[in-house]
Amino acid sequence: MHDQFDHKKDAWSARFSEPVSALVQRYTASVGFDQRLALFDIDGSLAHATMLAEQGIISRDDLAAIGRGMAQIREDIASGRFEWKLELEDVHLNIEARLVQLVGDAGKRLHTGRSRNDQVATDIRLWLRDAIDQIAAQLRALQRALVDLAAQHADTVMPGFTHLQVAQPVSFGHHLLAYVEMFGRDGERLRDARARVNRLPLGAAALAGTTFPIDRLRVAQLLGFDGVCQNSLDAVSDRDFAIEFTAAATLVMLHVSRLSEELVLWMSPAFGFIDLADRFCTGSSIMPQKKNPDVPELARGKTGRVAGHLMGLLMLMKAQPLAYNKDNQEDKEPLFDTADTVLDTLRIFTDMVGGIRVKPEAMQRAALQGYATATDLADYLVKKGLPFRDAHEVVARAVRLAVDRGVGLEALPVAELQGLCPLIGDDALDVLQLRGSLAARDHLGGTAPNQVRAQVARWRGLLDAA
Repeated sequence: MHDQFDHKKDAWSARFSEPVSALVQRYTASVGFDQRLALFDIDGSLAHATMLAEQGIISRDDLAAIGRGMAQIREDIASGRFEWKLELEDVHLNIEARLVQLVGDAGKRLHTGRSRNDQVATDIRLWLRDAIDQIAAQLRALQRALVDLAAQHADTVMPGFTHLQVAQPVSFGHHLLAYVEMFGRDGERLRDARARVNRLPLGAAALAGTTFPIDRLRVAQLLGFDGVCQNSLDAVSDRDFAIEFTAAATLVMLHVSRLSEELVLWMSPAFGFIDLADRFCTGSSIMPQKKNPDVPELARGKTGRVAGHLMGLLMLMKAQPLAYNKDNQEDKEPLFDTADTVLDTLRIFTDMVGGIRVKPEAMQRAALQGYATATDLADYLVKKGLPFRDAHEVVARAVRLAVDRGVGLEALPVAELQGLCPLIGDDALDVLQLRGSLAARDHLGGTAPNQVRAQVARWRGLLDAA
């Protein structure tokens, strides 16, 4: 077989008078981590080859040979038989070298009209598009789990907090739906980021385009891209899409971390609001009574890991001149780890939420301890004609009286409350009840149980339509 190019040597070996040292080879190689792009690299190469054949740049026989060789390579990768070689540096040269071994000169013609610069930019976009789709689907699964739990607890009363102090009673279902809203915004951001990921860089070649009569729109169509990158310099050097995805992923983890903190608090004996299934917890090496919420704690910690990747990518791109620079090899590991961390976290949280055991009695006791209906009494007085600031002062004195006696507001005799303000009647006792307080907030976005059920129905419709 005629061989003008020996893939056992560097692709640029004729330019240099000495080989790359072993240390530099290890330092610059990326095949240890970018091989996960392999199947996307094959997809991109097949689309490129199809376009080359349609444009008459390579023959139909070459296209058929490339297709056969790539099918064999795909099978070898899937079965674990493919031999990855460090000396070939990256996923692209490894696949190209094996293709040449399998089909000869046709494999060498595949790289016509492209560069590794636009090739890797295409591969990473193909991979990230798939990763976003997986994460978005798992995000919806977590939302469904939260919605299902919220539906079961629309009438469950818990204390709502500000400053981690008891503020007003809320429905536990309402509290859970707050996270559904957060994750809904995360889904919107991922969809928005995906639109900018889904643009084809291939055809930009090294930085300036190519002299061959290529059809970039045809390649975009074959690969399912919405369009092409319009400037060849920007196409090969842009990593905004990676930063944007990692920023969206950081917000996903930020919301997971907030939920994690609450799960940890709620599970502690001081709260005792919930219990997590044993499979998400561990014990102590010396304290046999302990049941530690390791999964939410670790997710809280992994949030910092993902946020760190965002900072790393921002610094990676800072002050890079056009066009492609070797710096950009460092984009893959943080990007891969971000996607893996977010996807794994969402999967385990979906399962964990489905196994939460709620303790309504403990939630209600906690709500009773914090004078959570004080605002309801103030609202009651305002409706009777008292200015709000005056009503606020009356209720503050009532709370102080209840604190001194160690009782709840609802336990104070009406006669004593009337001594603080004659507008208070027997009907004031109704507004001081937890469930009455809950039901009174019956408006769009409020915590009344029927509003919670309406939001559950709304979210089920949105998630089913997604």
